[in-house]
Amino acid sequence: MDLMNSLAASAAGMKVQGTRLRVIAENLANANSTAPSPGDLPYRRKVVLFQNALDKEMQTDLVKVKKIDVDRSDFQRRWDPGHPSADADGYVLLPNVNSLVESMDMREAQRSYEANLNTLDATRQMIMRTVDLLRSN
Repeated sequence: MDLMNSLAASAAGMKVQGTRLRVIAENLANANSTAPSPGDLPYRRKVVLFQNALDKEMQTDLVKVKKIDVDRSDFQRRWDPGHPSADADGYVLLPNVNSLVESMDMREAQRSYEANLNTLDATRQMIMRTVDLLRSN
């Protein structure tokens, strides 16, 4: 049963990191967007919040996505009076997305996904070896 719990925990970890990668990709895709018109707000960065959840059937804690929330930090402002989204003072609001931060988050999510994949593969190999040993006896 412990090996099955390991498989479930690794799969859950891969699932949440996949969600995190999707949200990061959305943030990066909108990093340079502007509001459609003056007075409107531009894209607001999204963040993934995790939580532990007890799988009662397996009696083990698994990581899950609690929710996808928005980053409430301030928008960037750029002076560009000729821009269609500029306010009366000539400033354009830009998303609160920092591409460098998103790239670092992406690398961390990728490494976590790969670690879970390696754990899943190692556990699968252990199960296969155990089955082979049981068959040979």
